[in-house]
Amino acid sequence: MINYVIWRILQMIPILLGVTLIVFVLLRVSGDPVLLMLGEDAQPEQIEALRLALGLNKPLYQQYLMYMADLLTGDFGNSLRYNGQPALQVVLERLPATASLAATGLLFAVVISLPAGIVAALKQHRMADHIASSFSILGQAMPNFWLGIMLILIFAVTLGWFPVSGSDKPLSVVLPGLTLGSGLAAMLTRMLRSSLLEVMQQDYIRTARAKGLSQSTIIVRHALRNAALSYLTVIGLEASALMAGAVVTEQVFAWPGIGLLAIQAINSRDMAVVQTIVILSSVIVMSMNLIVDILYSVVDPRIQHG
Repeated sequence: MINYVIWRILQMIPILLGVTLIVFVLLRVSGDPVLLMLGEDAQPEQIEALRLALGLNKPLYQQYLMYMADLLTGDFGNSLRYNGQPALQVVLERLPATASLAATGLLFAVVISLPAGIVAALKQHRMADHIASSFSILGQAMPNFWLGIMLILIFAVTLGWFPVSGSDKPLSVVLPGLTLGSGLAAMLTRMLRSSLLEVMQQDYIRTARAKGLSQSTIIVRHALRNAALSYLTVIGLEASALMAGAVVTEQVFAWPGIGLLAIQAINSRDMAVVQTIVILSSVIVMSMNLIVDILYSVVDPRIQHG
């Protein structure tokens, strides 16, 4: 297992190099941050002086090599929007807010999908199954921004149960977490239902029934354990997506996470912050995939990574 983990970590290195190269080039060919900072009325001497100070007067390949050399020392550059603060510090300050939002969204998704998927599979073609299936279709069809606005109107404005926006109150995370986790809950419900229906047709399930085991024992100890692999796969992939892609939800609820920070950094052409967000998001996605692979062996001992 240790050798497998080391091998996967080594695989991440060329992927990260590709990510840094792509985001570096795209940010620099999409516009001049110097003109945005100084405005259209800036004098040519001012523009050239700032471009020289930022190292933007050098050829693109030299800029990239300098950037990669700084990365190896832990220097992600300085933020233009936040008065020259280290970009890594700016992003890490927002990371806990996004992590708490993603964790809440994932919690809502599991709490909703686990019982809904089990009930839908056990009550196939009955009312409970139709309700769960309808919820799954509706949950995946609703855009996050629309659902977030509807939740604000109902539970914050009309009923006054939760704060409208921000993160300064304990219950502030509930509405954005539910908004973020609803689509994942719908996907997980459908995934778990289909996996359980397939597992329930296996011979060992019929053998367990013939032995007189209770329905709950069969579901928990046999069926659910074997159906959990695909469920874990989706959770692993989507959990990293929740962490790295909560842009819309954070924008709707004014949640001070890296999603909202990314929008602000893009609008202000803060290249160092954008690059740092993309790199950290890539590391999070790859790390979650590695954790899911390790969990496979925990859930099903027959799966061993060499």
